[in-house]
Amino acid sequence: MPSDTSDTLQAEKDYLKASRAALALMREKTGALEIHSADRVNQEFLQAAIYQRMKELEDDPDVPLFFGRLDYLEPAEETFHIGRRHVNDALGEPLVVDWRADISVPFYRASKTEPMGVGVRRRFGFTHGEMTAFEDEDLTASGAVEQHSDILDAEIERPRSGPMRDIVATIQPEQDVIVRAGVDQTICVQGAPGTGKTAVGLHRAAYLLYAYRDQLSRAGVLVVGPNASFLRYIGDVLPALGEIEAKQTTVEELVGRVKIAGPGPAPVDVLKGDARMAEVLHRAVWAHVRHPDDALVVPRGAHRWRVPTYQAEELVNELRTRGIRYGAGRAMLPQRLAHAVLLRMEAAGDSPDDRVQDSVARSRPVKQYAEALWPAVDPAKLLFRLFTEPELLAEHADGILTEEEQQLLIWEKAPRSAGAARWSVADATLIDEIADLVDRTPSLGHVVLDEAQDLSAMQLRAVGRRCSTGSMTVLGDIAQGTTPWATPSWDEALKHLGKTSAHTEELTSGFRVPGQVIEYAARLLPAIAPHLKPPTAVRRARGELTITRVPDSLAAAVTAVQEVSERPGSIGLIVPDALVPATRKALQGTAFSVLGDEDDVDAHLDVVPASLAKGLEFDHVVLVEPAGIVGGEADERTGLRRLYVCLTRAVTSLIVLHSEDLPAILSQP
Repeated sequence: MPSDTSDTLQAEKDYLKASRAALALMREKTGALEIHSADRVNQEFLQAAIYQRMKELEDDPDVPLFFGRLDYLEPAEETFHIGRRHVNDALGEPLVVDWRADISVPFYRASKTEPMGVGVRRRFGFTHGEMTAFEDEDLTASGAVEQHSDILDAEIERPRSGPMRDIVATIQPEQDVIVRAGVDQTICVQGAPGTGKTAVGLHRAAYLLYAYRDQLSRAGVLVVGPNASFLRYIGDVLPALGEIEAKQTTVEELVGRVKIAGPGPAPVDVLKGDARMAEVLHRAVWAHVRHPDDALVVPRGAHRWRVPTYQAEELVNELRTRGIRYGAGRAMLPQRLAHAVLLRMEAAGDSPDDRVQDSVARSRPVKQYAEALWPAVDPAKLLFRLFTEPELLAEHADGILTEEEQQLLIWEKAPRSAGAARWSVADATLIDEIADLVDRTPSLGHVVLDEAQDLSAMQLRAVGRRCSTGSMTVLGDIAQGTTPWATPSWDEALKHLGKTSAHTEELTSGFRVPGQVIEYAARLLPAIAPHLKPPTAVRRARGELTITRVPDSLAAAVTAVQEVSERPGSIGLIVPDALVPATRKALQGTAFSVLGDEDDVDAHLDVVPASLAKGLEFDHVVLVEPAGIVGGEADERTGLRRLYVCLTRAVTSLIVLHSEDLPAILSQP
């Protein structure tokens, strides 16, 4: 290495050391703050704010504090180091600029044809947090050919162990456009495997929390994933970017107003996820409102004030046509009836005030009269009645569901009560819909929804009402829809989410999945998603693909795992769900974890049931019995989509082992 290069590298190492010391000082000063407040609530609030700030300022020595530098031409040849968070020196001068700041945009988007005021873009190479190299790109050099970055390639292809990490150092221009979309925009990202759609969605959440901190700190940001294993896998990304305010959950937890026992029969759950169920439930809720049969009579003192039947019915009808929630109308009716009584008092020469109206509204005759006209609705109990009383279901499903569909919903053996029922996720989603009809679901500021293609119409509605006044980042891949109720198109999904004006972006450039692997998996696309563009790998490394027929696929898998375990990076052994018990037995004596266990993303080797592979990636994948993966699903198309997911989990190498015949479509060139 030339001396001038060595000197530059050493200078950057010294700068990194100084930056880490400055970050430590920032954290020390934050921790030294003393909070004194006479108000206990204020005291606890301020202490919580300090604790949160301390968490944000934590430094991980294995994670680079900055990863790039921009040398601006104007003004005054300023230089900025770009990193995961902002770091000041003791005088308040910036040592590291947050990647989300406007000044950092050219690091991701500048080019020789559009340098954006930057003269040189520098990238740094790191090994376990230690700076080992740098690479300069002169954006003022003549010629439109962009310089290839070996450091960028190395970072993208770096072996990964454990949970997902951030991609902040490798965000591509087309990804950055999505990340920095404004908080008022809902973006739908159709992303092929390896295009980084999940990471893009998480980085957008981090960007929005930075750029719209005050607004979103109040309104809240939520990340919704397909299962708990997936959330554990992505759980470190936002904290690594200094963001700990965003909450993470699954759809099951989101709608968990009742205890969920598990999935129901697929045909039944498909019907329960149908958007038509929303109208059935709407009818069932509002059918509780009754027409008055008698006048309201309110004794007060020596008088008996009367609201005639026709007027009470007018009040009820007026509330029903206002478009308010059922619970809001129920709360308003006693006040409306009391106001009608006050008008009669005034007509008789009295001068009642608001306190009198409140007193009348709370009186027993008014409360009982209103309760009879507008009774309370318990969501779980109402759904229980619909599924156990065929006549009631027929009344509200008439003209919406066929008789056969209605019969499908009726429980063959009714539980004793709603509390004793074994609710499915589909049931809980319907209960959540009823609860929203009764009382409006509070809206968050932003929701990131991953693997959205797998949600039913009713599940999409459940997520959509959590951000009815906010925005969304919707992530997924139609080709990876592996549920019987998977959405047929993004237009359909966005309609159910209530975000029909959303902008859709399609990512087809795969930065993680090797070329050989993605081309092999793409053979399935004509059968599972013919309208999608085939993904393309932009990595220089083609990766490794081996397809071998063997007498005993599990025995061969154990041998393959032992061989690849000598190489750096994580290993995923993907098997049909039915083979998981046999795989556990075959791996006795080998250290491994099974996806779905609490420590499922911490082991070097993960046994991955095919049904849980979505959203994950491993440096090396050993895939057992493709035909078994396809056959484990209710229909062939869903099975081929499941296989497409499993084939595209590899970052470096994919070994396919089979004793059964491969699906015919994979044998076609």
